[in-house]
Amino acid sequence: MSAQTYLAYDYPLLSVFWSMLLFFLWIMWFVLLFRIITDIFRDDTMSGWAKAGWLVLTILLPFLGVFIYVIARGKNMGRREVAQARAQQEEFNSYIRQTSAGGRTSSVDELARLSEIRSHGDITDEEFRRAKELVLAGHGPTEPAGSTSRTAHP
Repeated sequence: MSAQTYLAYDYPLLSVFWSMLLFFLWIMWFVLLFRIITDIFRDDTMSGWAKAGWLVLTILLPFLGVFIYVIARGKNMGRREVAQARAQQEEFNSYIRQTSAGGRTSSVDELARLSEIRSHGDITDEEFRRAKELVLAGHGPTEPAGSTSRTAHP
């Protein structure tokens, strides 16, 4: 080596540490860049021209563009991400509620209900048979076509 030696090369373990640190920072930089690009497209309050301007700035001058974006709009990035997460969670919860409780009942439940209606005498054996065939076929209402809905006898 020359007269001027570098500390990182005198100790191989320190060289590995510096390489890993630089690699980690490089990966962090790309994560931040992609989060900002995602946030640019996610923001509904920004116009199309503003989105295009921020996108051009972050792509053409990545370091400066990212730093300016984080300074100018960094506080609202977290708020938009939380709002999107809440909206997704509410949509998921709504879907679960719809499919579990408010959706179609199973054929076993429908047959039990039909049997109860027949035992109360609200439908005849023939109506029960037709309704049972519809339920087992997987289509059609459980109420027979010609009958009116009646209240159950106490």
